[in-house]
Amino acid sequence: MTSLPPTRDDWSPARAPHIGRGFERRTRSDRRERIWWAFLYGSVRPRRRRVGRRTDDGRFQATDWHGAHLWAVSVGVLILSVVDAFLTVTLMAGGAVEVNPIMAAVMGHDIGVFAILKIAMTGVCVMLMVFLARYRFMRVVRVELLLYGVLVTYLFLVGHEMGMLRVLTDRGSL
Repeated sequence: MTSLPPTRDDWSPARAPHIGRGFERRTRSDRRERIWWAFLYGSVRPRRRRVGRRTDDGRFQATDWHGAHLWAVSVGVLILSVVDAFLTVTLMAGGAVEVNPIMAAVMGHDIGVFAILKIAMTGVCVMLMVFLARYRFMRVVRVELLLYGVLVTYLFLVGHEMGMLRVLTDRGSL
């Protein structure tokens, strides 16, 4: 048996005579170059639905697909944030005082900036918490449970503001 001289496409110096020279199997374009297609396709058919095998490594494990319960909690927090901003502005018009000094400073300049800043900060934080939902905060509590805690806290806050609004309307301040 004779050996054929190697070509630049070869990975092995010996090649069977019936196999053609220079045949390239990779005819399609590189899938890593299609960023938007990967983003859109990955939104519908994600690959990483659960955490990998090495969950005890202590490092971050990203997933592409999150459960519907996280979506519901996130939307609930964002809706309650909008309601909180509206009730805060209404209560401030009735004579209430903003306790948060940073938001009080922003609110003193422009109400629109206050509402946009409050909702944007809440949205970014909720998005980050959903992204890190399986991560353990301080290696103790899953961030997913903290997101539920934020939802419950917003429920109590909106309930408290509704009670304050009822008191202000009974006094005739609004």
